[in-house]
Amino acid sequence: MSIPANLKYTKDHEWVSIEGDIATIGITHFAQKELGDIVYVEVETLDQTLEKDEVFGTVEAVKTVSDLFLPLTGEIFAFNEELESTPENVNTDPYGAGWMIKVKIADPAEIETLLSDEAYKELIGA
Repeated sequence: MSIPANLKYTKDHEWVSIEGDIATIGITHFAQKELGDIVYVEVETLDQTLEKDEVFGTVEAVKTVSDLFLPLTGEIFAFNEELESTPENVNTDPYGAGWMIKVKIADPAEIETLLSDEAYKELIGA
């Protein structure tokens, strides 16, 4: 199972890539595997500022719908529109083409609350 060392993680199985004050967010390989075949990704919070841990969208798989939780407070300014026509990118490339949103980070101190790759591996028993 792929858990890139250069990313941060949450207990809710989101990954976070940080470049300056911009965070790119998606769900982990573990999460997509648990969900199964993803058929729809919905994000209705574009151009909104949300608090850490608020629901920013949902991901629908063949057998379930799961909420997506924002790992860092900030403004959601981009959604991966490719997922509207090819949601399976989350299954095939969760850390690349399957990214979901980009956020302008409001409180950089919150980055310290995210999990390292080692802590995430421990959480999922990898």
